[in-house]
Amino acid sequence: MKITKVETWQVEMKLKEPYTIAYETIDSAVNIFLRIETSKGITGFGVSAPDLQITGETPLSVLEVFENTIKPALIGSYALRSALIISKLKSHLQSHPSALAMVDMALYDILGKTAGLPVYQLLGGYRDRIMTSVTIGIMPLNETINKAKQFVDQGFKALKIKGGKKFQTDIERVLKVREAVGKKVELRFDANQGYTVEETLKFVEAVHSARIELIEQPTPRAAPDMLGRVTENVNIPVMADESIMNLRDTFKLARRDLMDMVNVKLMKVGGINEALQVNAVAHAANLEVMVGCMDEAALSIAAGLHFALARSNVAYADLDGHLDLINDPSDGAVILKNGVLFPTGAPGLGFDPEL
Repeated sequence: MKITKVETWQVEMKLKEPYTIAYETIDSAVNIFLRIETSKGITGFGVSAPDLQITGETPLSVLEVFENTIKPALIGSYALRSALIISKLKSHLQSHPSALAMVDMALYDILGKTAGLPVYQLLGGYRDRIMTSVTIGIMPLNETINKAKQFVDQGFKALKIKGGKKFQTDIERVLKVREAVGKKVELRFDANQGYTVEETLKFVEAVHSARIELIEQPTPRAAPDMLGRVTENVNIPVMADESIMNLRDTFKLARRDLMDMVNVKLMKVGGINEALQVNAVAHAANLEVMVGCMDEAALSIAAGLHFALARSNVAYADLDGHLDLINDPSDGAVILKNGVLFPTGAPGLGFDPEL
């Protein structure tokens, strides 16, 4: 089964509500969709969600690398030899992880459709659903509380609160959210590299009564030792996110015990295949994994979900990047019920977006 045709198209999606994190405010997202056609009539789809701050890519750079590198490599290749294709492309796409991810997704989509099975079942099928957190961006205290209540009323049982600008303000927001939502809702906190070690320690101590489940990337990714100092001195799990861009990063940080948890995002590491390898290193180091996302169309969220469902130590999910996107051509690629994500059950990634 050879690849006979490949094409991409760009989709800009506005957000229903812009949100703010430690270093930027986001009001829209641009994703690149990929379609791979084969000689057997089976078609696979993938998505790239480039982010200059995180992946180092732009929509233009993804489209350029597709035309110059990806397209020539795919045409005429055997679609089911995904390991060979990805291996050949990887050396050329070191600085284009989300572009590699969209190819990886589409090839897994083809594999699942050929087998007549959802991807997560092909990968092991450890579970068939997972609870996801939903994110509250940086906003004034009253808005933070109202947003938390809204999400709980919608059935979400885990909230991720963004911070990192002013740790004293963040302390008040976390404490007030706990007071507003009660004890049963899980709270997670993400500083997006915004704190010093000292600020992180003060923050964790001050919010002790709120019983936050974990703190995510409190310190700058360029200073891994700072993350290690936090990990050594707090009594809650510390998760690396921006510090983990690839398999080697995971190995380096895990070897030195600089973290308790790993946030794996397909767009950062280069797709499902690479995510499985990062997860294997984390598993060997006895680290739990969260599957995360950026502002990604639902089809990309589905790929992250299939990865999460396949492995036992992927204990957490933060797969909410599609929820506020307007006119997502892959809307419906995942099913959300009371804060729990389900795959569609269809073969492959479970959804074919329309051109």
